[in-house]
Amino acid sequence: CLHLRWCTNRPTLNTASFPRFSRSLSAAGAHHDYDLVVVGGGSGGLACSKEAAQLGAKVMVLDYVDPSPQGSRWGLGGCCVNVGCIPKKLMHHAALLGHAVQDARKYGWDAHVGTTIDWTTLTTVVQQHVKSLNWGHRVQLKDKNVDYQNAKGSLVDAHTVRMTSANGKERTVTASNIVLAVGGRPKYPDIPGALEHAVTSDDIFMLKNPPGKTLVIGASYVSLECAGFLTGLGFDTTVMMRSIPLRGFDQQMANLVTDHMEGSGTRFLRQHVPLAIDKLANGQLQVTWRDGNGQEGKGTFDTVMMAVGRYANTGTLGVDTIGVELCSQSGKVIGRKNHTEQSSVPHIFAIGDILHGRPELTPVAIKAGKLLAHRLFGSCQQHMDYERVPTTVFTPLEYGSVGLSEETALERFGEDNLEVYHAFYKPLEYYIPERDASQCYIKAVCKREGDQEILGLHFLGPNAGEVTQGFAVALRSGLTYEQLASSVGIHPTCAEDVVKMHITKRSGLDPTVTGC
Repeated sequence: CLHLRWCTNRPTLNTASFPRFSRSLSAAGAHHDYDLVVVGGGSGGLACSKEAAQLGAKVMVLDYVDPSPQGSRWGLGGCCVNVGCIPKKLMHHAALLGHAVQDARKYGWDAHVGTTIDWTTLTTVVQQHVKSLNWGHRVQLKDKNVDYQNAKGSLVDAHTVRMTSANGKERTVTASNIVLAVGGRPKYPDIPGALEHAVTSDDIFMLKNPPGKTLVIGASYVSLECAGFLTGLGFDTTVMMRSIPLRGFDQQMANLVTDHMEGSGTRFLRQHVPLAIDKLANGQLQVTWRDGNGQEGKGTFDTVMMAVGRYANTGTLGVDTIGVELCSQSGKVIGRKNHTEQSSVPHIFAIGDILHGRPELTPVAIKAGKLLAHRLFGSCQQHMDYERVPTTVFTPLEYGSVGLSEETALERFGEDNLEVYHAFYKPLEYYIPERDASQCYIKAVCKREGDQEILGLHFLGPNAGEVTQGFAVALRSGLTYEQLASSVGIHPTCAEDVVKMHITKRSGLDPTVTGC
């Protein structure tokens, strides 16, 4: 279908190519200031606004960042650019470079690395890159004639948005359509001292001083990623877990992730919950906790980071006053059954992390925003497919996945209807530096009958994101185990062990890869 192919790729034609469509927009939006107002300048909101503008719509974007409890602020681009994916991946890479220097000595390089990184240098170069992205987003909006305002947006009615600037000045604008894309912010547990003394992912990437001995509270991917790179950068790091790691992910893989982190120096306090954080006279933080047996304990740290989840930043939007249905527990917008981004109020939409029951991932928000723009202002009616979305957890040993976890597949299909192929493998580059590869693991969760359609693929190892991305395309196209096994691997790579998997869990045989 030509329309589907066109709408899933960035248009190369300018709006002058669509004179009839531009005139119809002007007529439809004649009684409103804008065809579209987007509240939130994160990845999804920016993608939606720029795509709509390219299709001839008159667009405004509102973006405003409330400072964190510790006073951290940032520019245009949302969580991913400023306090998420981008600085996280850079710090993760910095930690991997430290390990690479150590490995280099085994290969003959006269290389030396200190026990800890120069924190000031690291944060400076990371923030310089982030600020370049902030500026780039502003330039792109200007180039596409999108009206950007550094102001907080809230809804007055189904077509009116109140803009509040940093100095408190207010004005209203009207729009034919409104997209809510305000994302989320980190949660704080309701314990004494948390707000006053703890940092979150809103702060960790721009700390002025090295974090020192750090306690990371939570077992989310944010927690494990940050704890992983902090350990890799040379800081004494402990993770406090209330229950299971990486809730929502495959638990066999999640436990292999934490096993590797423990082997790399990160300590874990399992079945522990924090009770209070107190600041001592010497400036350190004393954390009181309770373990799984009900016993209380204490520990002293230089930095305490909360990573216990995020909340939808919908509280100040005024959506409840105009009838937008929210989930009572999460505060997220509940979409319609066959029109996921459509709220309960006509002409008001939601994308990204504030959409109930959808993956909180930057590429998901971007894709959903672009497709929404095309449905509103283009000729394409394609909707976002939220199934089989790939992702990677950037822990020291990276974990990439696409499709169902083994637990979810068992619930849906039953054990007798599944076949799980798996393999423990050792990357070639691990041999000379004698790295431990006991957690490098792959598995494919398949239907047992027929050609064995692959329901989920899980990869734990170096460059997991790069490996998983390609297989994700295949899974979305209905990849079967027969097709996987008939493919020729690229030698020598970690990815080739995916296509070489042949041992099933059902067989009970040793899945360790031998030979080359």
